[in-house]
Amino acid sequence: MWFLYAMLTWACWGAANLFYKKGSDPADRNSHAKITIMVGLVMGAHATIYMLVKGLSLNLDDMITYLPVSALYISSMVFGYVGLRYLELSIVAPLQNSSGAITVILLSIFYPSDNNWLHYVSISIICIGVIWIAVLEKQQDDLIRHQSGVVIEKKYKFGFFALLFPLLYAVLDGLGTFADGVVLDKTKLLSEDAALIAYEYTFFIVAVIYWAYLAVVKNEVVNIFRQGNRTIAALLETAGQFFYVYAIAAYAIGAAPLISSFCIFSIILSRIFLKEKLSTRQYFVISIILVGIVLLGYADEL
Repeated sequence: MWFLYAMLTWACWGAANLFYKKGSDPADRNSHAKITIMVGLVMGAHATIYMLVKGLSLNLDDMITYLPVSALYISSMVFGYVGLRYLELSIVAPLQNSSGAITVILLSIFYPSDNNWLHYVSISIICIGVIWIAVLEKQQDDLIRHQSGVVIEKKYKFGFFALLFPLLYAVLDGLGTFADGVVLDKTKLLSEDAALIAYEYTFFIVAVIYWAYLAVVKNEVVNIFRQGNRTIAALLETAGQFFYVYAIAAYAIGAAPLISSFCIFSIILSRIFLKEKLSTRQYFVISIILVGIVLLGYADEL
């Protein structure tokens, strides 16, 4: 079942990226802060409904136990949102998309497994393909900017900020997924339900703090009922998180790189709904990643 859960996460987060893109307003400096707020609010609502339906209760000890994992994930997302200022000016995408490979390396070092050779081949194909497609995305963005006559400041293209935020995202997200693999898969320290509720309520607290910050410090009150695409993105993000914990709990080393390849689903959806053009090389790499995903699913049956 881990493969099904991972693919459902892959689809949800890939679709969420489409609405993140549609909900990002370059003219609104707080655009991505509002996305963070909506994700936290939706996750908080989902955690409450989920507990009521399943007859569960909020355990503060679980929230404290899972806090290091939650902190890694949430901080990586915040750095990712901040880094979006530099996305089109740097090598951010290849660095960010390497987080799945970081998780695989850490799990292989600290928790060696008896996976067959096909597992490792398919995981390698997916990891390489994800980074490769990100490089192609950057090259295409650079070409578009060049044709449009956009001049990029050197410090944003090659400097400190061009590397800082995507590197922080990759490291924190990779460590977060590794920690999740330890907590949910290797040690069974928490159940899937406990981890899900702990994470979603922690994200909800962050959203409330962020909302208060914008209202008090920035003097901008976010109307949560007028967020359109951001709300859809938050719903998809939350749905993906639900399936994600079950995928990681069942088979972290395989689920992590597979899920990290959700960017290709975003690219396909952007081609369909946003009419973005794909190059022949992009189609080729997408095909390679899909082959890796199929092989990974087959390897689990051996």
